Amino acid sequence: MNMIGWLQIILFCAIIVALTKPLGWYMTRVFNGERTFLSPVLRPIEAGIYWFSGVDEKREQHWVTYTVAMLLFHVGGFLIIYGVMRLQAVLPFNPAGQGAVAEDLSFNTAISFITNTNWQNYGGESTISYLVQMVGLTHQNFLSAATGIALAVALIRGFSRASMRTVGNFWVDVTRTTLYVLLPICVVYTLFLVSQGMPQTLGDYVEATTLEGVKQTIAVGPVASQVAIKMLGTNGGGFFNANAAHPFENPTALSNFVQMLSIFLIGAAMTNVFGRMVGNQRQGWAILAVMGVLFVAGVTVTYWAEANGTSTMHALGLTGGNMEGKEVRFGIVASSLFAVITTAASCGAVNAMHDSFTALGGMIPLINMQLGEIIIGGVGAGLYGMLLFVVLAIFVAGLMVGRTPEYVGKKIEAREVKMAMLAILVLPLMYLGWTAVGVVYPAAVASMANAGPHGFTEVLYAFTSATGNNGSAFAGLTGNTLFYNLTLASAMFVGRFFMIIPAMAIAGSLAAKKSIPPSAGTFPTTGGLFVGLVVGVILIIGGLTFFPALALGPIVEHLAMNAGNVF
Repeated sequence: MNMIGWLQIILFCAIIVALTKPLGWYMTRVFNGERTFLSPVLRPIEAGIYWFSGVDEKREQHWVTYTVAMLLFHVGGFLIIYGVMRLQAVLPFNPAGQGAVAEDLSFNTAISFITNTNWQNYGGESTISYLVQMVGLTHQNFLSAATGIALAVALIRGFSRASMRTVGNFWVDVTRTTLYVLLPICVVYTLFLVSQGMPQTLGDYVEATTLEGVKQTIAVGPVASQVAIKMLGTNGGGFFNANAAHPFENPTALSNFVQMLSIFLIGAAMTNVFGRMVGNQRQGWAILAVMGVLFVAGVTVTYWAEANGTSTMHALGLTGGNMEGKEVRFGIVASSLFAVITTAASCGAVNAMHDSFTALGGMIPLINMQLGEIIIGGVGAGLYGMLLFVVLAIFVAGLMVGRTPEYVGKKIEAREVKMAMLAILVLPLMYLGWTAVGVVYPAAVASMANAGPHGFTEVLYAFTSATGNNGSAFAGLTGNTLFYNLTLASAMFVGRFFMIIPAMAIAGSLAAKKSIPPSAGTFPTTGGLFVGLVVGVILIIGGLTFFPALALGPIVEHLAMNAGNVF
C-alpha cells in the first residue's frame, strides 16, 4: 500500500461524487418527461417509437400491469438471444464460421443476458459470431440495463406519490432510458474507447506471424460498442474470454480508469434522482453515504490484502504484494479497485483473475455480491435493492421508539416489511441451496479444479455471482456442463425477477398511501445516525444469512495459507 495507490482510489471516489448531481439532474428531467438539450433531436424519434408500437405515453400502469409488461418484454428478449445462438451457423456476419451453440449453453446465455447477469460459460471469440454479439448480446445489454433503471424509477414514484394507483408506464420508461441516457453516453464512450486502441470492425479475424514464425489468428470485431454498454449498463459480459484483462477490451490505464468510472456512474446518479423526486436531495446523499461507507471498507481490505500478500508468499521470497493473475499494466491497486467496483455494482467485468487473489482479497467481492449488490449496485437494481434495506432499517428504528415508522412521508407497515424480507431472503436461498447441491452431486464435483476450502469458494462464488446477477467468475470451475448451465440459469432468473416482484409490490403499496408531513417524532433520515443504522442493519442481516457460508471458504483458506499450506 502506498500514497499513489490511495490517490487513485481518492480520485475515483471524488469524480463519482462530482458527477452524481449533474447526471442525477438530467436523468430526473428525462424520467419526468421534461425537456432536455437532446429533446430537439430525440423527441421526434421517441414519439415515432410510441406511434409505431401503439403505446400511449400518457397512460400510466398499475404496479401489476407494469411488472407483467416487464416480464413479457423479457420473454421476447430470451427468444431473440436463444434463436440467434441456435441459428448462428446459417446467419451472416460470422467470419470465423462459428457453429450453432448447444441448447443448454444457449439457454444459459439467454437467461444470463436478459437478467443483466452476463455470466458466460463460453469464450466469446471462439464461440459467438459478430451478429450474435450485436443483435443478441449488445442489444440485450441496453434493454436489461434500461429495465433496471425503469424499475428503480417506478419504486421511487411509490415513495414520491400519494394516493395514486399507478407507478408509471414501463414502455415509456424503458424507451426514455435507452434513448436519452444509455445511447448518447455510449456513442461518445465508444469513440473514446476506439481512440484508446479498441477494435470496432466487421472485418475478418487477423492473421499474424509471431516472432517464432508461427501463424496466429487474432480475433477482432465490433468490440468498442459492446464494451461501452457492458460497463455503463453494469452488464459485464466480455467480447473476449479474458474480459477486461484482454488488451483489446481494456487497452490502456486510462481506458481502465474510465471503465471503472462508467460502472458506478449511473448507479450513483440514481441516488440523486431519488432525492430529487422525493423532494429532498439530502435523502439521496444519505443513501449514497451508506453505499460509500461499505465501498471504502471493501476497497481498504482488498487493497491491503493484495498489497501485503501472505506469509507463505513471503517465505518463498515473493515480496511486494500479490501480482498473480493481475495485468502488469494495471498493477495491484487498479486490479483491487476494479474487483471491488465490479462486484459492488452488478457488473461482473474483470481485469484480473479473482481466483488468484489472496483469500481475504477474494472474500470482499463475495461479500459485495452476497449483500445483494447494493453498494452502488447495478443500474437501477442497486438503488431498489438498497431501498429494501432502508425499509427494514426504518422498521427497526420504529420499533426502538415505539411508533409507526415513516420514511420520506410514507408509513412503513407490515406489507412493506414482509415484501422487503421476501426479496432479500430469496438470494441466500438460491446460492446457498445450489452450492450445497454442487459440492455433493458427482457431476458437479467433477467440474471443480480444486479441493478443500478453495474449491468450495469457487462453487459458492459461481452461484453467488449468478444469483446476484453479477456474472464474474472465480475461475477454476468448468461451468459449461448441463448441470451448471441449468442450475446457474435458475439462480440468475430467481435472483433477478423474484427480487423485482416484491419491490414492485412495495412501489404500488406506497404510491397508494397518503403522504404524512414530518413531526417531532419522525426519525431523521438524512444524517449520520440514519447512515449508521442502515449500515448496521445491512451487516446484521448479512451476518445472519450470508457470512456463515463465507467462513467455510475464504476465511478458512486465509488461515491455512498463512499457516504455510498452499491450496
